[in-house]
Amino acid sequence: MGRNTRKRRTPLATKAVAASAALALGGGGLIWANFYASAHEENSANQTKAAGAQIATIQCPDVGQKLSDVPDGARQGVDKELANLDKQITEAYARLASTRQAQAGDSGFVNNAILGPLKSKRVAAIDRIGINIRRVGGQAPQGLDQLAECQGMAADQPEVNDGNGQGGDQNNGGQDQGQDQGQGQDNGQDQGQDNGQDQGGGQVGDNGNGAAGPVAADFVDINQVQPGSRDLQNGLAANGDSGSTGSFTAKCGVNENNLFNSDNLIVAPGVDNGAHHTHDYVGNQDNDAFSSDEDLANAETSCQNQGDKSTYYWPVLRLQDGTQEFDAGDLGGGAEGNVGKILKASQADMKFVGNKKSDVVAMPKFLRIITGDAKAFTNGLANANTSFSCTGFEDRQVTDKYVICPEGSQVVRTSNFQSCWDGQNIDSANHRDHVAFVQQDGSCPNGFQAIPQLQVRLVYDVPAPTIENGQVQNPYAVDGFPEQLHKPITDHNDFINVMDENLMNQVVQCINSGEDCE
Repeated sequence: MGRNTRKRRTPLATKAVAASAALALGGGGLIWANFYASAHEENSANQTKAAGAQIATIQCPDVGQKLSDVPDGARQGVDKELANLDKQITEAYARLASTRQAQAGDSGFVNNAILGPLKSKRVAAIDRIGINIRRVGGQAPQGLDQLAECQGMAADQPEVNDGNGQGGDQNNGGQDQGQDQGQGQDNGQDQGQDNGQDQGGGQVGDNGNGAAGPVAADFVDINQVQPGSRDLQNGLAANGDSGSTGSFTAKCGVNENNLFNSDNLIVAPGVDNGAHHTHDYVGNQDNDAFSSDEDLANAETSCQNQGDKSTYYWPVLRLQDGTQEFDAGDLGGGAEGNVGKILKASQADMKFVGNKKSDVVAMPKFLRIITGDAKAFTNGLANANTSFSCTGFEDRQVTDKYVICPEGSQVVRTSNFQSCWDGQNIDSANHRDHVAFVQQDGSCPNGFQAIPQLQVRLVYDVPAPTIENGQVQNPYAVDGFPEQLHKPITDHNDFINVMDENLMNQVVQCINSGEDCE
């Protein structure tokens, strides 16, 4: 299986980190299971209790989401420091997972040996962010230094309706799905409890594959999810039976060229392994952390319409079956807990639709949009916005669970993108403020214009997991930052518009005239 390696760099420091991670992993990803394994030791009741009380992961404030106004001249330096913050968390989590025995014997170990040093590193990185901003005449937000401190976090899935993350109109998608999704959450919790999962002290069973998640309580039988549990027409899907009712379907394949890397050109440009997890790519074939807009514009594309050089990418889905993939020993892959066989979508539908209230305007070239949040497990749910379902059951959508589909049914991942644009910017410092979701009535917030909404639907042939004795057997999971424990709530999707002007005008015309084009 191939991957995109053009212009990628592997400095000695990165190699050293990879070697250290591989050593800690013991060659098979076992570091990620240490916490869960320790909880099953039964030498004494006290030992089991202590293990259950241990923290499962590290929760840090997301500095990037607080940076709403960064001067263009400071963006490159700031993005690199934000990527450095992510790397620091990843390294701290690896230390957390590999020192469970020391933690059991010293109640202050986590604070003194992991969280304290992490705070010091974060203080320095946050200081450098302020220096980058001030160097070009900008003003860094006040209180950034207060975001340096991190804390331990249990493994419990956050409640989707717990009121976390009031993100404003642009986050209606995340809020609405949280309010509508209680049934799926309840069913998943019941399922986990019925199978012996410890919901109080953190989930104490691993999946038997040496990975920190998913666990039994992260799955739900699709038959237990109520129809209409997530209203896709409410704050997410912008189109309806009025306004601009047409559509345009982009046919770009399912990554037949095996283009994979663990970069993220939107969030961490110029940073190798900026995502800390592997992405699938369709459309643009020259997408990595070092690709310029000019590179994208001159690249080949997997799309049938050669005028569409847009890049569509998402975290890969893996079956945790013990397969040693091409990235089994690499950062972004097995060295950071993303293990098992990569499952390529059997179907990838990219569809652009209109707005319930008005015509749409053309997207600007190189517009960048992220939907969902790769850190939603520790960040909270304000920006969570993807869902899982099964073919034949797509009136049932869940955001905080992986689904178990009946025989003959396939797993479906759905992502509906923000469809309101501020009319000026192709990106923003936190990669969210320049776009917004439609409001409850289907209109855009004041000052925003309706643009074609991208809807991505991915279909997978996935062997149905089974749950036995509180453990999930042969689970599947999306790749993610290691500290996110492979929670389904962290699924996300990314898009950079690289359509030529003629094609974008065709897309707009089709949508506004009510035609269905491809």
